[in-house]
Amino acid sequence: MSARFRSLAAHWPAAAPVLAAAVLAVTWGRSLSAGLVALVSCCLAAAVLSAVHHAEVVAHRVGEPFGSLVLALAVTVIEVALIVTLMADGGDKSSSLARDTVFAAVMITCNGIVGLSLLVGALRRRVAVFNAEGTAAAFGTVATLAGLSLALPTFTTSTPGPRFSAAQLIFAALAALILYGLFVATQTVRHRDYFLPVTAAGEVIDTDDHADPPSARTALTSLGLMAVALVSVVGLAKGVSPVIESAVAAAGLPASVVGVVIALLVLLPETIAAVRAARRDRVQTSLNLGLGSAMASIGLTIPAVAVASVWLEGPLVLGLGATHLVLLALTVAVGTLTVIPGRATPLQGGVHLSLLAAYVVLAVSP
Repeated sequence: MSARFRSLAAHWPAAAPVLAAAVLAVTWGRSLSAGLVALVSCCLAAAVLSAVHHAEVVAHRVGEPFGSLVLALAVTVIEVALIVTLMADGGDKSSSLARDTVFAAVMITCNGIVGLSLLVGALRRRVAVFNAEGTAAAFGTVATLAGLSLALPTFTTSTPGPRFSAAQLIFAALAALILYGLFVATQTVRHRDYFLPVTAAGEVIDTDDHADPPSARTALTSLGLMAVALVSVVGLAKGVSPVIESAVAAAGLPASVVGVVIALLVLLPETIAAVRAARRDRVQTSLNLGLGSAMASIGLTIPAVAVASVWLEGPLVLGLGATHLVLLALTVAVGTLTVIPGRATPLQGGVHLSLLAAYVVLAVSP
């Protein structure tokens, strides 16, 4: 029995995308009963975990910092697909869904993943050590993207409300794509060593010591299964989205909580991966995952919703309110002070986690 259980556990990442795709084919376009909602939700969670697992396999094959980039892109594709899918069905009531989800992703990554990684790394080695040059470059790019895409629309006057005009939205989308492309080139080509893990003495670690890389065939198989899982996630999420929105409304919570739920759903596996890396004294890898996801979330979501807004009904609200602007400003200030030294104690991790806790409390009770 134990051998059979171990065999099932070893093969679940390959079975989950296929099962999720089958469930998607059966339930597509149907009104879901309570039992089907439970089944679809389980398959959705399994598909998300499987997608990230296969992204990690591909990442292990290509090495750092390419691995963190692959994982961040996989998670962001899920997020973008979920946002556009829900916006297509939501009309005016989903006008702020992209803003809420992207800002939730920024807070979860820059405070949650970064805070947990620093806390775990510092508790393990007293001081968490990372590469200040690469981390500062990543955090600076995230802050700029967040400011241009989420803070600036609050203060523009061409269009009523916290919205961009058509020209401003095009500029924000192009700026997001260009900045993200420049960062990827910096991370993977010109200054790759800035994003590699370092020892306590500051020496760059350019090798992986815990397992041999998978074969090219295994990596290609994982790439294909990851694609199947991503398609399944999008389709299954479309099926359960009315249930999520109804549950949030029935609980009397603000509509922005839907964005928090989406961000938590897609970033939980990445959070686990970051904490695992921090436990292996690869804090830089953890920070690459967190900040890379924040950057990809803004750099890919804003252009995607800008294009989608051409055919989607209703306005596209991107500007943050006063409370969230304060939280964003605090995150930028605290994050800057955290990354400059290249070393962090548990205190810095706790400060970031307290900002995330404040965001969650204010999201539920504004």
